[in-house]
Amino acid sequence: MGKEIKEDNGFSALSLAWELGYSIAVPLVVLALAGRFLDKKLDTSPFLLLAGILVSIFISSYMVYKKTTDIMDRK
Repeated sequence: MGKEIKEDNGFSALSLAWELGYSIAVPLVVLALAGRFLDKKLDTSPFLLLAGILVSIFISSYMVYKKTTDIMDRK
């Protein structure tokens, strides 16, 4: 029984790491690419790229904070 709990904790840690990775990477990539595309189209380089990165930092931070508080509330 102890081994099953240990394996479950390892799987949940891996799952959490994977989810947090996506919470950070997806907004960063999407908003940075959108900013770069708009910069080329509107000739405003690099302002919209930087704005996209800053917005993605706020979004990712909120998503990580929300996931962390959800985990803390469960325990």
